[in-house]
Amino acid sequence: MIFLTENIKFPPVHTASSDGVVAVGGDLSPERLKEAYRQGIFPWFDQGSLILWWSPDPRMVLYPSEVKISKSMRAVFRKKLFKITYNTAFHQVIENCAKIERNEQDGTWIDNDMIAAYTKLHDLGWAKSVEVWHKDELVGGLYGVDLGHIFCGESMFSKMSNASKAAFIFLAEKAEKENYKLIDCQLYTDHLASLGAREIPREVFMSILESNNLGSI
Repeated sequence: MIFLTENIKFPPVHTASSDGVVAVGGDLSPERLKEAYRQGIFPWFDQGSLILWWSPDPRMVLYPSEVKISKSMRAVFRKKLFKITYNTAFHQVIENCAKIERNEQDGTWIDNDMIAAYTKLHDLGWAKSVEVWHKDELVGGLYGVDLGHIFCGESMFSKMSNASKAAFIFLAEKAEKENYKLIDCQLYTDHLASLGAREIPREVFMSILESNNLGSI
């Protein structure tokens, strides 16, 4: 693990600490974020602290074809309870992800600097979102960084039962149709596991990432 300077180069992920921290410091410039994601690294840190750059082992991912759609979710889709859009309200999605209360989590890591950084990535065509609407109200969604063959999920939110699940399933089906290799979910949660995501060794994740690392960015 190293302290970053103005140089945006990251150390190899295999040098990460046992909990997955690769580097500390630096900034959230588009160039640095782009370099991080292309190397299997993402920022995650508490408000007011130095930026921590992570590459956990194992890595939680979803192979798009393995998404699990429960009977209850199939019923939700049949009822057309939600309208789902892609990349039409990015700023609303990230702001809701920052504000939503989460179990066993005090506050949010998505501060104003993170919102500004990822909004800039969105403006540059790198960060994208899925939006879930109910009667013209945004009730769920997710956002992440699109590498062209891997979608690196960052956060999701739900104001209505099943809304975040609908966003994730929509993204998985879209990714499968467009031949994406993976949706990167970063770290294990029961919620993600229930939707078909699973842990793989970081080495395997990196080999998939590097197999087609030109991507859309």
